[in-house]
Amino acid sequence: MYLKYGSPVKMMESYIAVLTKGICQSEENGSFLSKDFDARKAYLAGSIKDIVSQFGMETVILHTALMLKKRIVVYHPKIEAVQEFTRTLPALVWHRQDWTILHSYVHLNAEELEALQVCTGYIAGFVDSEVSNRTELYDVFVNLADSEITIAPLAKEAMTMGKLHKEMGQLIVQSAEDPEKSDSQVIQDISIKTKEIFTNLAPFSEVSGDGEKLVLNFEALKQRRFPPATENFLYHLAAAEQMLKI
Repeated sequence: MYLKYGSPVKMMESYIAVLTKGICQSEENGSFLSKDFDARKAYLAGSIKDIVSQFGMETVILHTALMLKKRIVVYHPKIEAVQEFTRTLPALVWHRQDWTILHSYVHLNAEELEALQVCTGYIAGFVDSEVSNRTELYDVFVNLADSEITIAPLAKEAMTMGKLHKEMGQLIVQSAEDPEKSDSQVIQDISIKTKEIFTNLAPFSEVSGDGEKLVLNFEALKQRRFPPATENFLYHLAAAEQMLKI
């Protein structure tokens, strides 16, 4: 287009047409329709089944960390491995449809780390092994090269595992190991189970004093006498969802 018209104006017109109308037409290439390129297909580009194949029941640590909006750091010396793995992780919390938490290639320099630490929860990919010693950057550290997941000491209390997590882990593994199921079906199974967890939280939610949002009634949660790990997890989940009374 630039060669034809010698001006960036025509290019800008096409760009704005896609942005505003979702369509761009050109004589040489026909029509481009943005609706033909569903963003969800990009979200499904990685493989949940591959992650479960590598980490098994420990995949539930990643699911829990994402549910609680914790900071996950992923290390592998090869950038391709880091990017493929990290881009798949948000699918574990499919109900959020949030890939903005993804920072798939971060360097250990002050400027990038400063930008990262402004975020409340994130998935950050590194190719520098030194990141394993930077414990202030993560709640969960994934050494992809060695297939190891480590929970940082300060995050252990919030990440205490119980019956709820065991059930979720078993569902993730069973679904992912089913040869008949595609990655999207595995994601759907995890998403349904995840919604059940939010259903557990619903009876202990009430409208806040200003009537604007749901907040957790902690006393009601305590009276239910869940196992300690479940009560602890639901409390931290409410905190992640900004449901605590201020």
